[in-house]
Amino acid sequence: MIGLGYIGLPTAAVMSNKGINVLGIDVVQEVVDTINQGKIHIVEPGLEDLVNASVQAGNLQASLKVESAPTYLIAVPSPFKCNYVPDLKYVESAIDAIIPVLEQGQLVVIESTSPVNTTEWMYDRIIKARPELEDKFFMAYCPERVLPGNVIFELENNDRVIGGLTEESTKRAQAFYANFVNGELHATNSRTAEMCKLVENASRDSQIAFANELSMICDTAEINVYELIELTNKHPRVNILQPGTGVGGHCIAVDPWFIVSAYPEQAKFVKQAREINNYKTDWVIERIKSAALEFQVEKDRPAKIACLGLAFKPDIDDLRESPAVKVVDSLSKWGKAELLVVEPNVHEHKKYDLVAFDQAMNDADIVAILVAHKEFKVLDSAKNVFDFCGAIKKQLVNA
Repeated sequence: MIGLGYIGLPTAAVMSNKGINVLGIDVVQEVVDTINQGKIHIVEPGLEDLVNASVQAGNLQASLKVESAPTYLIAVPSPFKCNYVPDLKYVESAIDAIIPVLEQGQLVVIESTSPVNTTEWMYDRIIKARPELEDKFFMAYCPERVLPGNVIFELENNDRVIGGLTEESTKRAQAFYANFVNGELHATNSRTAEMCKLVENASRDSQIAFANELSMICDTAEINVYELIELTNKHPRVNILQPGTGVGGHCIAVDPWFIVSAYPEQAKFVKQAREINNYKTDWVIERIKSAALEFQVEKDRPAKIACLGLAFKPDIDDLRESPAVKVVDSLSKWGKAELLVVEPNVHEHKKYDLVAFDQAMNDADIVAILVAHKEFKVLDSAKNVFDFCGAIKKQLVNA
C-alpha cells in the first residue's frame, strides 16, 4: 500500500483486518513510526482500533521502503498546479518506487484520482525502465469512493469501478478487491474508470454550485436560504444540497479541474461550477470584512472575529483545499481585525494559534461559522453571528 494518508491507511487497515498481509509505504518517518506503534496520525472514527488490531496481529507493518509483493496499490496525493493543471509527481514517484522490485505476474492498481490516460502513461513509464516486463504484469485503475468520517464502512461496502488495461488485468484486480470489498465490483477499462471518478465529483460540485449561488441570491433578496431549500425539497423530484463557505477537500474541489484542463472547449459547465464555488468563498470573505469595518466605525476599535472551523467539512481534521482556510488566510493578510481561530479537530496549526471555542465566544465581537462542526451547533442566532454553512437552525443572517 503506497501512501498512508486519508485513503491509503484506512484501506491498508481494512485489508489487513481481513487477513491480508499488508506492507504500508510512506515517505514520512513519523507516519511510519506512529503506525508501527498501532496508532494513527489522522482523524477517522474506528480507524485506530482497526490499525492497532492489525499491527498486533502482525498483518500490518509500515515502512519507508517498497518491497516486492503480488499486488501494489497506489493511493498518493494528486493535486493540481497553480494553473489548475494536474500534478502527477506523487503518482510518478510511487511508480518509480515500484519499478525496481516489480516482477512478472504481479498486479499494479492506481487509486489516486488521476486524469484520463494516467494508467496508460504509468504503464509506459514502467516499460520504458523495464522493457522486459511488457505484457508480463497486470495494471488497473480503481478510484476510491468514500466519505471522510465514514471511511471504514464505505471501503468495505461501497461498489467499486475497476478498469484494467486489459481484460485479464481487470479480472485480476476484481479478484483482489473481492477479498475485502462487499460491494459490487464493476468491470470497465482504465480510461472509463478514471473518468468515472472525475465525473462523480464534478457532478457533486455542480450541485453544490447551485446551492451556493442560490445562497447569494437569497442574501440579496433577504430570504432565509436554508428555510427555502427545506421547503423546496418537499417537492418529490427536487433535492437541493446545502450551501457552504465554498467547496474543499482532495476530491470535489480538485477533480473537475482535471476534466477542464484536458477538455477546455467542451467542459464549460464544469468550469462554471468550479468558478461559482470558488467565488462563494470570496463572497464570504467580503461579508466578514464588511461586518468588521462596520464594527470598527461604530466602536472605534478593530473587531475581534471568531473564525469557527478550518477543516473542509464537518467533524474531521482534513484541511486540504479548505475554503475555511482560505477565508482565515485572507482575513489575516487583510490585517484590520483580530482573529480568534477555532478548530476542535486539530491540536496544533503550523500558522495560527488555535483558540478554544469557549474562549473565542467570550472574546469575539463577530462570529463567522465557516464549518458546521458539531461543537458549534450550540450557538444561537444573533446579529453578530454569521452562519455560512447552516450550522445553526435559525439564522438572522443568510449565507
